Amino acid sequence: MAPEDPPRTAAPRPLQRPALPAKAGAYARLAKLDIIDYYLGLLVAWSLLAPVERTDPAVLAALVLLLAGELCMVAVMTSFDDVTGLRDGSDAANYGPDAPRRKLVRKPLIAGTLSEAEAIRFGWAAAAATALIWGAAVAVAPHSPLWAVGALALCLVCSAQYSWGLKLSYHGWQEVFLVALGVGLLAGPYGLLSGTLDAFVLVQGVLFGLGPLLFGVYSNTNDIPGDARVHRPTVAVLTSPRGNAAFVAAVSAAEAAIIVGAAVAGVAPWFALALSPVVALRALQWTIGFVRGDILRARNLGIRIHRVAVALLIAVNLAHPLVPGASL
Repeated sequence: MAPEDPPRTAAPRPLQRPALPAKAGAYARLAKLDIIDYYLGLLVAWSLLAPVERTDPAVLAALVLLLAGELCMVAVMTSFDDVTGLRDGSDAANYGPDAPRRKLVRKPLIAGTLSEAEAIRFGWAAAAATALIWGAAVAVAPHSPLWAVGALALCLVCSAQYSWGLKLSYHGWQEVFLVALGVGLLAGPYGLLSGTLDAFVLVQGVLFGLGPLLFGVYSNTNDIPGDARVHRPTVAVLTSPRGNAAFVAAVSAAEAAIIVGAAVAGVAPWFALALSPVVALRALQWTIGFVRGDILRARNLGIRIHRVAVALLIAVNLAHPLVPGASL
């Protein structure tokens, strides 16, 4: 059953109307433009192309439009997420005065630099912009397989429903969504650029999607009190502390198993060696978070690990561009 929205919590109002540069900065923070981690999938998709395709003008034009669309798509998700977080009080709890290590300025609705109505209008405008820009990307891309177009459309629809409308993250789908979004934002663009999809690309898509999950679960661990109060059923809320630690360990182990399994199966023979630093860093991340109890430090390390993993994937792809795989 969908939780009903509690009475709305009024956002604090600034004493004066912010100047235009300050307002623009508030919208940039609402869109979380500094969090680049999903956008990196475009670099991985580009690196998966054959060398001759990487400098194709149509490929480069499509990449620019895909990136612009992703910026808008993430703005859709974060805008509506912040509105819901304001209404149900979870952001006030998770970014309140008893959480000094989290920057309140990153939540412009709670900080009072934007109103709820402004955030909602911005979210819908960003959704329209995403559809238009991605439509242009499909038009200029070298290929337009229906599955790739559908993957991008699904990413947009689900991002708008993450904390709004269907509220996927309030119905136990948050962890699945974080991985699936990463897969879609790598496989969909790759399909437009190459027209194909194979096991090697899918493996990289799953590894890419696991990156945001493996810093998101640490955020969820920190946010247990606020999420529990508003009935947001993350794994961290639904399980005991020991069960949550075991879940995070299992996801980290699954990432390692995919890396090793892809090498053993011959899908990605270089992965076991090339991505071994990621496996070691995941063990360190879990130790910091669940043995030493420094969850936010582990969360921040997870962001850096994801970026290291992306860099290593790109290096593997550029060094070994011709990897066999069955096209779908």
